[in-house]
Order: sequence, then structure tokens, then C-alpha cells
Amino acid sequence: MKKGILLTLAFLLIASLGFSQRNRGSSGADVSAKEKLSLDGLKLRNVGPAFLSGRIADIALHPDDPNVWYVAVGSGGVWKTVNAGTTWTPIFDKESTYSIGCLTIDPNNPSTIWVGTGENVGGRHVAWGDGVYKSEDGGSSWKNMGLKASEHISEIIVHPDNPDVIWVAAQGPLWNKGGERGLYKSVDGGATWNKVLGGNEWTGVTDIMLDPRNPDRIYAATWQRHRTVAALMGGGPDSGLHRSEDGGETWEKLSSGLPSSNMGKIGIAISPQQPDVVYAAIELDRTQGAVYRSEDRGASWKKMSNTVSGGTGPHYYQELYASPHAFDRLYLMNVRILTSDDGGKTFVQLREEDKHSDNHAIAFRADDPDYLLVGTDAGIYESFDLAQTWRYIKNLPLTQFYKVAVNNQKPFYHIFGGTQDNGSAGGPSRTDEQQGIRNAHWYKTLGADGHQSATDPVYNHIIYAETQQGGLHRVDLITGDRVFIQPQPRAGEPHERYNWDAPILVSPHKPSRLYFASYR
Repeated sequence: MKKGILLTLAFLLIASLGFSQRNRGSSGADVSAKEKLSLDGLKLRNVGPAFLSGRIADIALHPDDPNVWYVAVGSGGVWKTVNAGTTWTPIFDKESTYSIGCLTIDPNNPSTIWVGTGENVGGRHVAWGDGVYKSEDGGSSWKNMGLKASEHISEIIVHPDNPDVIWVAAQGPLWNKGGERGLYKSVDGGATWNKVLGGNEWTGVTDIMLDPRNPDRIYAATWQRHRTVAALMGGGPDSGLHRSEDGGETWEKLSSGLPSSNMGKIGIAISPQQPDVVYAAIELDRTQGAVYRSEDRGASWKKMSNTVSGGTGPHYYQELYASPHAFDRLYLMNVRILTSDDGGKTFVQLREEDKHSDNHAIAFRADDPDYLLVGTDAGIYESFDLAQTWRYIKNLPLTQFYKVAVNNQKPFYHIFGGTQDNGSAGGPSRTDEQQGIRNAHWYKTLGADGHQSATDPVYNHIIYAETQQGGLHRVDLITGDRVFIQPQPRAGEPHERYNWDAPILVSPHKPSRLYFASYR
């Protein structure tokens, strides 16, 4: 009897639900389109990690308060600290792009911050921006000031005596020609822009410097470059050094003593102690290069050494800094920072023990000659003893993940992913600890550049991770064993070629079956 009643009730319930669904499907009056598409129930939360951090594009220190830092992140917006890195606030999350190339503090008013979006490197993993932004309240709010088609901005300089005059070095699109590329100048606070220097449709401006004695004297480096899926064409006849004596209205291309062959990416610096002395780190043919020095404001140049940034190529580095404390002391950004105390004649590696490689930005303090603040692919490092020791900032969650995957571990599933230059990592989606997910809960699964990760749907301790160009590994999280399983060509077959981040897929039907993509 009870069974019959239950079956009857179940039938009535199903019939009622079906009738209700048919009614909603036919009229749609009781469920609005907004309600159907609402994702309000899904809330994003930060699960980390910060022990890896991420690629830093630029750093600016407040001129009157050394505890206030602004940090531009290659793929993580802009961050601000008011207590020298103890705590951080993301101040660019509400804007339409996350890729930042540079930032600067207005020397006339340190509450005014300018940000250029889109990084000034030629890598495969570089996102683009949508122009120049300005904040008049220390980063609490922002306004897009134009140049939206620039995609990659390398430098912004504000006139030291007139906040209405701004110069923007726009490198332009990486993967295609055109766009807004060149040196742009505004005389009305960024309301309008005038292009004052620019080459052909592939050439932008990669660096600019003002003479500290005379802001009408400007040095600019142009860079002709174009990336394709197959290669980077990182130089051309339009790359070069230029000088203006009238605030950028007219330009002279500098050539005396400089190489006559095609040049690539160029970094420039001016000596703070003797501003007639100008330095240039120049990429030459086939990623070779040299450092040049001028003693007459760029009128003539002398080759000092064959030094050039290495690693993945000069396109990824080449930022050149002159020390504000020691004449002829240079810092060339590189895999490991290269330093010179004789104007570029000889270089040695900066001491970087217990510090990540791939350096992109450096900031100095005027009151402390032993202080260095360096931005790397793994975040920020601080030194108080001129690089003898380093403090790593481990509370900036900036890691650039290529792709993530999850397993079925209980009670909390784990998240795995490959990261740019910080290997592959895993960590829990939640913990039962009062402090939540900490850096200590995350762990490395593989080194080098991490890319795509995948998990076994049955055995939670088995994952797959890879290094660049398809270096696929099977990782046992219990034993720590990492077995190289990249497919190899058979005898007589052509070589295999894998993408920078080769795709991997575990079959949902048969977990022992893997799919891994090469060029064939």
C-alpha cells in the first residue's frame, strides 16, 4: 500500500514538474533573460599562490615616502604598498586590461600616477593593453587617456615642471603592423596626443630619457620588430637612436660611432652625475650586441664592449640603468643583472644568491647607495647591502598560469598548473585551517617554465606536467618521481617539434590514454 502511494506521488511530482517546465519553455514570462544568465552565485576567491609571485614590468618609489611603492605587473595589473611590502593592495583590478608595461609618478604631484598598458617585450606569453591611464588620487581611481591602439607601451615621462606635458613611448602591436606606435606628446594633460617621432608601420619607440638639466633635450630609441608564430624578427633599418632639443618637436638621428648594420632593441641611460654622458645597450644581428657610450650628448659614440642581454634573447630585457650614486656604474637587465663600474667597458654579474633570475626593473633610493629594489619573473627582491643579501617579497600573488587542471582528491580537490618561468605547481582548493590556504600548502611539481598540466581522474597522486617545447613528465606526488615521457620519433622518422606550451589531454574514458600534440 505504502509503495503504491509513493509511486503515485512520484508520478504526480514528475508530471507537475514537466508541466511547469513546458509552461516556462513556451512563454518564458516567469524567468527573465537576466535570471537565466546570472552567475551571481559564483564568487571568485583567491587560492594563491604567492610563493612564486610573477613577472614585474616596472617599479616606482614615492619621492617623499620610501615606504610607498607602485608595482607594474606584466600580467597582474598594478599593486601598491604603503608599508614597504608588508601588505599590498591591487589598484587596477577594475580596469579593462591586466597587462602593464610601465608606470610613473608625476614629479609635480606624487598623487598623480600614469600607467602604460601592454608590456614592452617580444615574448610569446605577452598580453596587450589598451592605452594610457591616469590616476589623480594615488591609484584609487583611473581614467583611460587614449592611445588605445598602442597595445604595448614602454615608457611614460612627465615634464618635471609642467604636469600638462607628457611623453609616451608606444612600441605598438607585437603580432601585426600599424596601430599607434612611436613617441606621442601631450601638452594638455593627456586630453590629446600628437605623434612626434615614429618610423614605418613596424617601428615603435622602446625607450626615452630626459636630460635632468634640460627637459627639452630628449633621447629616444626606436625598435622595428614583428613576432609571428614561427619567429621573432627583432630588428631592422628603422631601429636607432634619436635626439631632440625642442621637447620632441623635431629630431636628429644619431649615427656617429654607432653600428651601421640593423639594430634591434635598445636601452638607454643618462649619467645623473654628468648628464653629457649617455649610454646605450644595443642589440645587433642574430641577438649579438654591444654597449656604447657618448660623452657629448649623443653627438658621437664609442663602443665599450660586446655585452648584450642573453637568455631567451635581448627582446626580453635590455633595460639599462645608471646608478644615481656612482658615476659610470651601470645595471643591464638580463637573466642575471650585469653591472659595470667603468661605463660599460667591463661587466660582471650582480651577486644574486638565493634570488630568482630574469630581471626587468630596478629602483633606487636617493638616500641609500646600498639599496636596490629589483623586479624579476618571480616578483620583487629587496637588498640593503648592494646585492650581498636579498629579501624576497612572498605576499604578491602574481603568478602567470598558462593552464590549470584539478584532481578528485577529498575532502578538498587540488589545483595544478604550469606557470611562466616559475615551473609547475599544485595546491589545495581549501584547507581546514583557520588561516585558510597559505603559501606552505602549495608545492612545486616541476621546474623551468611550466605550461600545461593534467591529472589522472582515478589516481589523485598522478599528474602530468611539462617544461617548454613539450618536455612532458609523469609526476608521482607521493614518491616525488618525475619520469620524462615526451614522445620521440622512431628510427628513420623526422624529428618531433613541440609548441612552447604543447597541449596535453587525459582521456576521460580511459585514464591511461594520453593525447599530446606536436607539429604532426
